[in-house]
Amino acid sequence: MSKRNSQANKAAARERLRAERERQAKKDKVRKQVVVGLSVVAVLAVAGGVGYGVMQLNKPSHWEAAKDAKNVTAPKNTSGTDGTTVVVGKSTAKKTLELYEDSRCPICAQFEQTVGETVHKDVDAGKYKIKYIGATFIDNSDNGEGSKNALSALGAALDISPQAFLDYKYALYSAKYHPEEADDKFAKDSYLIEVANTVPELKDNKAFQKNVNDGTYDNWAIKMSETFDKSGVQGTPTLKMDGKTLTGEGTKNAPMTVADFNTAITKALKG
Repeated sequence: MSKRNSQANKAAARERLRAERERQAKKDKVRKQVVVGLSVVAVLAVAGGVGYGVMQLNKPSHWEAAKDAKNVTAPKNTSGTDGTTVVVGKSTAKKTLELYEDSRCPICAQFEQTVGETVHKDVDAGKYKIKYIGATFIDNSDNGEGSKNALSALGAALDISPQAFLDYKYALYSAKYHPEEADDKFAKDSYLIEVANTVPELKDNKAFQKNVNDGTYDNWAIKMSETFDKSGVQGTPTLKMDGKTLTGEGTKNAPMTVADFNTAITKALKG
């Protein structure tokens, strides 16, 4: 190899090295621009996410929105302001038993499991009517939704028929389906529908299921709860007839046995 060729080869090598450095510098510049761009996008995304989160936190909850609704959708078989008067029974019955209950209330469940069947038989026989007033105060104790959601579902059952309402209420309080007070199981529409499928009129009833899933009677449930709050009643279950509270023998509480209930209702019917 000649000296001239050797020098030419070295010059060519130097040129190739320079060109390679330029290409690498350009690649590094592009990569830096991409990284900076992605960082900006990430920062914007985080900022947007935080902004969205703040917006969501400040947004009224579903139940707050239902409370503020101006137009209340009331179920069939109701009367009074916002449809919050619910009376079930024969029109010929002269007396009305007011029944105050919260769907999540464990004592209400105990009452229904023990005395509920007797109440239903009395209503069927025309001894008295039932005026139902639903409460949701247990939700307030744990920021729950089950009392409100179950009350809304009871509205969906009432829209089908008064009998469906009574049967569904009885099913919700049953030993099989009523959850512990700390378990907000009634907040789940799917569970409310599962319980409803044990009631003949509600089993696979598409209209009922749609109203439960859509929350059709959520604002009605809020208005019903407000009716309870204005009643002055302090706890559930509470039973009243002619403005007088029915209690168990020797107690200030609702009658929790069939014997005590029959004694109290017989006295009230005569009063």
